[in-house]
Amino acid sequence: MADYLLDTTVIIDHLRGIEKVSRFLEQIGLKGDTAGCCCINIAEVYSGMLEKEKEKTDIFISSLFFYEITRNISKTAGRLRQKYAKKGITLSTSDAIIGAASLIYDLTLATKNIKHYPFPDIKIEEV
Repeated sequence: MADYLLDTTVIIDHLRGIEKVSRFLEQIGLKGDTAGCCCINIAEVYSGMLEKEKEKTDIFISSLFFYEITRNISKTAGRLRQKYAKKGITLSTSDAIIGAASLIYDLTLATKNIKHYPFPDIKIEEV
């Protein structure tokens, strides 16, 4: 059994009806696993949402488990950004927070953008 943190790309693709992503999410549910999001995902999804998509978006976001972004996750994200910056790799704050949440909560990160999460300790699944 695994629990998943969905990257924003996965949420958006599901809302847009991308069949591959919807099947992936269905399989999570059939296995009894949990799919979740965090505040970063919600902010990113709603920032690009059209008014006609609001009801569908509200329903789907409400169906996901919500992972809080804690002080520890925030510190971890900052440390990850610092560590990778020293290697010449720039990580967005959003991706660092999502990656840190996956690490701290011991979740599998479901994403289309594996390259945004170069952390060796992260469990990641490309969708």
